[in-house]
Parts: sequence; C-alpha cells; structure tokens
Amino acid sequence: MTLPGRLAPRVLLASMGLLAACALYLAEPMLLQTLRNSLFDQYQRWQPRPAPAETKVLVLDIDEDSLARLGQWPWPRDQMAQLLDRLHDAGAAVVVFDVLFAEPDRSSPTQLHEQLPSELAAQLKQLPDHDQQFAEAIKRQPSVLGFAATRAPTRSTPMSRFAVRLPADAASPAFPTYAGTATALPELESAAAGSGAMTFQPDGDGVVRRVPLMIKVDDHLLPSLSAEAMRVFLKQKLYRVDADSRGDVAQVDIGRIALPTNRRGELWVHYRADMSAQNLPAWQLFKEHPDARLHGAVVLVGSSAQGLQDLRFSPLGGMVPGVQVHAQAIEQALYGAPLQRPYWASPIEALTLLLAALLLCGITLTTGALTAALVSAGLLVTLNLIAWWAYSRHGLLFDALSPSLGLAIAYLGASIARHRASEQQQRWVREAFCRYISPNLVEHLVRHPEQLRLGGERRCCSFVFTDLADSTRLMEGQPPERVVSMLNEYLEGIIQIAFRHHGTLERIMGDGMAILFSAPLTQPDHQQRALACALEIRRFTREHAAAQHAAGIALGRTRIGVHSGEVVVGNFGGSTLFDYRALGDAVNVAARIEGVNRYFGTELCVSQAIRDANPDTPMRPVGNVLLKGKEQPLRLYEPCDTQPDALYEAAYKRMSAHEEDALDAFERLSAQRRDDALVHYQLARLRSGQRAELIVMTDK
Repeated sequence: MTLPGRLAPRVLLASMGLLAACALYLAEPMLLQTLRNSLFDQYQRWQPRPAPAETKVLVLDIDEDSLARLGQWPWPRDQMAQLLDRLHDAGAAVVVFDVLFAEPDRSSPTQLHEQLPSELAAQLKQLPDHDQQFAEAIKRQPSVLGFAATRAPTRSTPMSRFAVRLPADAASPAFPTYAGTATALPELESAAAGSGAMTFQPDGDGVVRRVPLMIKVDDHLLPSLSAEAMRVFLKQKLYRVDADSRGDVAQVDIGRIALPTNRRGELWVHYRADMSAQNLPAWQLFKEHPDARLHGAVVLVGSSAQGLQDLRFSPLGGMVPGVQVHAQAIEQALYGAPLQRPYWASPIEALTLLLAALLLCGITLTTGALTAALVSAGLLVTLNLIAWWAYSRHGLLFDALSPSLGLAIAYLGASIARHRASEQQQRWVREAFCRYISPNLVEHLVRHPEQLRLGGERRCCSFVFTDLADSTRLMEGQPPERVVSMLNEYLEGIIQIAFRHHGTLERIMGDGMAILFSAPLTQPDHQQRALACALEIRRFTREHAAAQHAAGIALGRTRIGVHSGEVVVGNFGGSTLFDYRALGDAVNVAARIEGVNRYFGTELCVSQAIRDANPDTPMRPVGNVLLKGKEQPLRLYEPCDTQPDALYEAAYKRMSAHEEDALDAFERLSAQRRDDALVHYQLARLRSGQRAELIVMTDK
C-alpha cells in the first residue's frame, strides 16, 4: 500500500477551475455581459449623478399637453420658426433639434399651390415659404440639426463645419460604423451651425448606457448630436480624438472639455435620477413669457409623447425620452461628472482575477476549509468594495462581477481538488488503520465517532485465543529474518480468517492473538462465528505447518481456545491513548482454555457455551475441567474434523459411568489411533486410577 500523491492531482484539478474562470472572462458570453451591465445599472441606482448647482441644459418638450394645445406633430415650419425666434429672444445659446427635418413642409404655400385653382395658387405663391422661414430663423438662432445614421448606403452626407485631429500614429478610430445618413433639407442644414447624429445603439437588453461622440460613414467622421451641441455651445471648430495605432479610442476633446470614452468612442452616460425640473413644455413658450433659465442655455427640442415613439430604457429603471439621453450626456460633460470604463479596465480585471485566483487556489489547497472559505469571502468582498469605491469616488466602472464569478469557479475547482485528495487520504488512512486494528472496528468508529471516549458497556461476546507451540525453540534455531518472514505469513493467514468471519482483532501477543466477536457491532450469532473461525484457523495452521515442515522448518502446532460469556467492552487507557478491548472473566477463561490444550494434546478446545450454541457441529467431550483458581469446573469439548467420533464417545461414556471396561475401551482405541493425543491422555488418566470426568488443573 502506497501513500497517495498529495500535490500534483490537486494542482491539476484546481488548474482546470482556474482555466475555466479565465476562459469565462475572456469569452464574455452574452449572459455575462448582461449581468455586468446590470451591476453597473445598480451602481447608478444606488448613487445617481448629483444635480449641478445650476445647469444650462434644458429640454423643450413636445409633450402630450403641447400636442393637445398646439396641434399634432409635425408642426408647420413657420410655427417652428416662431419657436426659434422665441428662444432667440429669450437668449438661448444654442438650440439642438432631436428631430429630423428630412422632407419639405407639406403645409407650406409652395407645396399647396399645385393642388389649388390657378387664381388661388397665384395668391399662395406670394406667401412666404415655411421652410424658408424656418431656415432664416435657424440663421438668427445658432442651432444644431439632427440627422439619422442608416445601415443602407445613401447619397447624402451632412455638411462639415469642423475639423478632426488624430495622433500621427493613430489608425482609423473604431467609432460605430454606418453605411449612410438621412439628413435635413439642404436649405435648413446650410443655415444651421452644426449637424449631429441622433442615433445611439442600446445594449442587448434595450437599455441605453452609452452614446457615441462620433460615428463613421464611409471615410467620414461625423459628430453625434450631443458632441455637436457641445462644440457649437463652446464655439469650437475642432474635435481632438485620442486613438492608438489599433484604432482604439481613449478620449475625445472638445475645446476645454476632455471626454473619456470606451474603445469605440462611446461616452458612458451618468444619469441623474430626475431631470423633470429641466423640462419646459413647448406650449408655454408660445403662451407665456419665456423662462429666464433659457438665457445662455443649451436647449434641446424633443418629444416625450408616447405617440412619437422616441422612448428609451434607462439604467435607473423605466423609460425616458431619447432627447433626455442627449441632455444627460451634455450636462454631465459640461458640469464635470464623468462616468468612464477606461480601455485599461479589462486588462486590470483579468490580471486581478488571475492573481486572486492563484492566491485563492494556493490557500484552498494548503489550508483548512474554514480558512479557505473566509479568504474566498474576503477576496469577493474586497473586489466589490474596490469597484464600488472606484465608481462612487472617481466615476470609474470596474467589473467586479466577472472576477467574482471567476473566483467562485476557481474556488470550486480547488475545493473539489482538495475534497478529492482528502477523500483519497482518508481512504488510505482507513486502509492503513485497518492493518493495525480490525476493519469492522475502524468502520464502526468512522460511523460512530461519538464512541471514541473512555468507558465500556456490558455485553455477551465470544473469544478465540490462539498460540503457536514451541515458538521459542523455533526462533533459536532459525535466522531472525527467516523467522520474521514465516511468522508474518502465519499471522497474516489467521488475521484474514478472523476478518472474513467479521471478528475484531483485539490484540496480537507475539505469535498468538485474541479475536473478539459481537463487539463493537452486536452479532447475534457470535458463538457460531467464533467456532467457524476457530475451525478454519485449525485447518489453515495444519496446512501451513505441513508446508513449513516440507521446507525444513519445524513449525509447532497452533493451540486454539474458544469461549463465550459476559464482559465489559469499550475504550480503556487514558486521554492520550485509547485501547479498545474486552475485560472480564470470560476473556481470562478463553485464554486458559487455549492453554490447557498442551495438557490434553489437543489443538482446539471449546467451552460448553460454544457447544450449546453449535449443536450440529460434531464434538467429543474432554471432561469437566477445573481451572486453577476456579471453584466451578468448565466442561470442554474438542470439535471433530468431519464426523462424530462414536468410538471415543462410547469409551468416554463408560469412563464417566465408572464402568470397569472403560480402561479396556481406551486401550483398544489407543492401539488403533497412535496419533490421537486426547485418547492417550484419557488412557493415562485411567491407568492412574482417575475414572471421573473431573479434571483438576494444578497450574495455568
């Protein structure tokens, strides 16, 4: 039996858990991305962006009430021109339209005259064109118009009023790419101060978490509506894009404002919990005096009306108008509350996962289960606290979920490896322990560890004692190595027989041993087991002795004694060492029965208790033996090999009845059986004048 490997299998299995954790992080399955985004959303729910002390970002909302008061959408362009003029009079710095004006105004006189009689059409021609009125209003009031990015190619491209500066070694930036654009009418676009893409892509769950600062259409870099609004508001002509040689974007600068982005040039939107105070219903602009807050403000024109279908899911829960997303992005950029998941976040998370998982695996494999669990919990708590601190203090989004899941997988792999190694170790220890004491005792203590305490209980048990005759003489005449090898083989054979009959090896005494039945587990048939065990031991020792004699080793006979009686069984000794054994008179009697074999010349003697429990086993009586120091004789028997010994029993019956011909009967048996030691013993007793069954032993 060899000691199981302690480290290599554990490390291999733990490494599989570590590799699985790293593979999960690198693969980024959709479920993991969704869970990560949900974690970032939860951060914003716990701590949304605080409202600035004063904001210059307002939303002119074409809400349900405005549609009811001013008419359904789209409103005539002359009305839109009035709206712009009202905003201009109020002192708005820039007006941003989250609306696409791609077609001419159908209510304009120039569009209606072709459908009317000639006289009426001539009169309509003299009226001003609504689109032209709107364009003139756009010229008076700095405005940014929106265009839509499309997946299908188009011929139109928005007008460029800006420049884009890239580092000398930068590749084409990895901005979101589209095939074409749907732009505003040319006269409107040429009058505007800027044009921006209204498009942003929600995540797979429909939530808008990021807005692009620029997009790519063919080889053109075009700003988003939010970026263009900030450029016009800040009176800038240049976008500075910080991109590397792979095209990964780190930052976009607009004048004095540096906007950190992800690698695709998208700005993470840091949402405010409530921007209703910045919403101005559009109808109020026509019916009341302009709000004083409009002076110097960025005014975004958009709709919250459900019928216009510009509603988006928010990380804070619920739905918000698309114009609110642009307003949130602009406000956070202007008032310094950035939210950033930097390009170096993923490498830092991967390195953290690797180092923490290696540490956790090492601790799990080399320390106790409680220590490993505490370290695992500590690492998970630490990672999540650091991630929360980075968000709440610095607006940095670090993914604590993926490393946490990875650590859990690594811990699971290491725990399984340790548990498997522990099971192997326990199995090896149990097998090794079974070589020192009985397997049934080991199994019993494993299942009932509460019995590992000092003390015992009264129980009726059976005992088999064995001893090798003339072992001292044998050892003196043989080399020690040969004697040890022979003795180990001899004891191994007896022990295996004892274990086959589910006996408990109580102790080994040199070349003898004591075998216990019905403890620690109760065995109702313990007397039958004890006798069967003794008979098999007798057969084995005879064959073993014959084999040794053939090899030139004069191995003596094995004497066996079997008895049954009430004893106290349990753990004896002290707090330092336990010794499981049986104590009581029955133990001593069994040992004495084994010893009296040398006087009778027998190999196996059993007591009356064993005889009574095995009535079908043929036995011949030895006599009523009064052991030294005992007051009551004990009737002993010698089990027969196969068949009852009728001749011996007839002769013994004459002797027990004090018949005169008892001596003659044993004389005849002795002549017939020169190797029958018990017959010779009984004949010697008769010749000395002892005719009763009582045999008094004068020594032990």
